[in-house]
Amino acid sequence: MGRMDESERAGGIAASEDRGVDAPLTIAMVVDTIGNRGNGTSNSALQYARELIRRGHRVRMVGIGAPEFPAEVHGLPVVSSIASWHQVQFARPDAALFRRAFEGVDVVHVYLPFSFGRCARRVARGMGIPVTAGFHLQPENVTYSAGPLRWMPGASDMLYRLFRRWLYGGVLHVHAPSGMIAQQLRGHGYTNRIHVISNGYSPRFTAQGPSEPPDDARSPLRIVASGRLSHEKDHITLIRAVAICRHRRDVGLTICGTGPLLGRLRAEAARLLPRGSWSIGFHDNDDMPRLLRGCDLLVHPSIVDIESLSVLEGMASGLVPVIARSDLSAAGQFALTDRSLFPVRDARALAERIDWWYEHPGRRRAWGARYAEHTTRMYAVSSCVDRFLDMESQAIADFRAGIGPEFG
Repeated sequence: MGRMDESERAGGIAASEDRGVDAPLTIAMVVDTIGNRGNGTSNSALQYARELIRRGHRVRMVGIGAPEFPAEVHGLPVVSSIASWHQVQFARPDAALFRRAFEGVDVVHVYLPFSFGRCARRVARGMGIPVTAGFHLQPENVTYSAGPLRWMPGASDMLYRLFRRWLYGGVLHVHAPSGMIAQQLRGHGYTNRIHVISNGYSPRFTAQGPSEPPDDARSPLRIVASGRLSHEKDHITLIRAVAICRHRRDVGLTICGTGPLLGRLRAEAARLLPRGSWSIGFHDNDDMPRLLRGCDLLVHPSIVDIESLSVLEGMASGLVPVIARSDLSAAGQFALTDRSLFPVRDARALAERIDWWYEHPGRRRAWGARYAEHTTRMYAVSSCVDRFLDMESQAIADFRAGIGPEFG
């Protein structure tokens, strides 16, 4: 595609030309589903938006549930019903909506590569506005949710190619929430400028004040897990691990989420665990800080994860995580000790980890405080937004200089 001439570009950047990219920005965030806070991508977008606004930037959210620029639901046969289990809806592409939302903005940031995001990129390009994108949907999450598709050789590779063709091949600057997914993108031929920036966690999640019971004092161990109730999150391994713990009579289990495996997981828990010792189901996001502070251990058995906001929130709340080590999950990067890791799908190894942390309450409290301090220092949303703003400023500067795929 040829270089855009100056008159075409003027409409998109004139408002920010005089003040420079270090001044407050007006950023349009395009997310199919905004109003549903049970969705990790929606949560990430909302907390970035809150922090940007707190700093004096202007944010226009565009998508289903957006207060100013709401989109209509785009129903797709079969696909929409599967997506709804994961708290996801697809937004209907609407060029007129985008033109209203993008008037006077400095940059447009697109979260997902579906038709809504692709339409946003086309409209922004026509208005002479730079576009960045985030890679928030791991293809393996799609294949695990699509039944027989996950057994088809090369299915995930095909999706990486499709996503690149649909959206990312036409965007220079791409936000990757973890080094793992950045490596996957490069391995699948993505030549973008990839910015590894955590999604961060909300400051609502904080640890309780210190307590000093004796190191050998044992009380019931309250385990929490959070995530979609789907095959790739592998909560079935957690239930089976608790069932074979030496201290299973002293373990309470809460699994927060909803999804297609809700019935199966409840049936397995009822079969294997003591009555009254477990709870599986949806918890409102507003209730999660209090729930996490009331627990002792966070277990994350997921096979596939682009980052895992739930692990960050648990660590910030002072919980020691026990995380599955998987080549397709970035969550293992958060572990500060080997006792916070176990081989993916290995219920016996997970049970051994749970028993060890139960038997060492003093060490659990000490490591919990260490995890909380580390998470606050490394993953607070404020520091993540610093890096996000750097990316947006670079994108604006490159666009002004005529650098990017739209000028190729």
